[in-house]
Amino acid sequence: MMGEETQSLHLDKGLSVKEEELGQAEGKMSQVEDAQPEEVEEEDEEEDEEALPHSEFLDIFEEGLARLVQDPLLCDLPIQVTLEEVNSQVALEYGQAMTVRVCKADGEVMPIVVVQNAMVLDLKKAIQRFMELKQQREGGVKHVSWRYVWRTFHLVFQGEKLDDDKMKLKDYGIRNRDEVTFMKRLRKK
Repeated sequence: MMGEETQSLHLDKGLSVKEEELGQAEGKMSQVEDAQPEEVEEEDEEEDEEALPHSEFLDIFEEGLARLVQDPLLCDLPIQVTLEEVNSQVALEYGQAMTVRVCKADGEVMPIVVVQNAMVLDLKKAIQRFMELKQQREGGVKHVSWRYVWRTFHLVFQGEKLDDDKMKLKDYGIRNRDEVTFMKRLRKK
C-alpha cells in the first residue's frame, strides 16, 4: 500500500509539474502572439519605406531642397544646388570667403566664390567648377580643355596679370567683389 501511495504521490507531483510547465508554455505563447502583430507592423513599415520608388524619393527630396533654397541666405542658389555651393554661400555669410567677379570678353560676369586666403590657382579651379556646373545645367559643350584655356588667356586685375599660381589674391590687392578679367595672351615672336 505504501508503494501505491508513493507512486500516486509521484504521479500527482509529476502531473502538477507538467501542469505548471504547460501553464508557463501557454504564457510564453500568448506573449509571442502578442509580440507578433508588432513585428508584423514593423515589417510593414519597412516594406512601405522600401516600396517608395526612386523617382518619387527624388521628387520629395527636390521639393524639400527647393523650400530650403528659398531661405533669404540661400536664395541666390539654383534649384539643383550642390553641397559645395551651399558651403560657399554659408562661408560668404560668415565672412570666411569672398566673391571675385570674373568678366569674360563677351561681357558675361561670373561670380566666383573663393576663401579669403585663396591663391590664384584656387581662383582658377573655382572658375573651372563654376563653368562645369553651368554647362551641366544648361547643356552644351561636354568637355573644355582647361590646359588650353590657361595657355591662351590670362586673368588680369587692374592691368596686372595674375601669372603666379602660388601667390595669394590678397597680395595682388584683390578683395571681395573686385573684378578680374579674362584677357587673351599675346603671342611672343
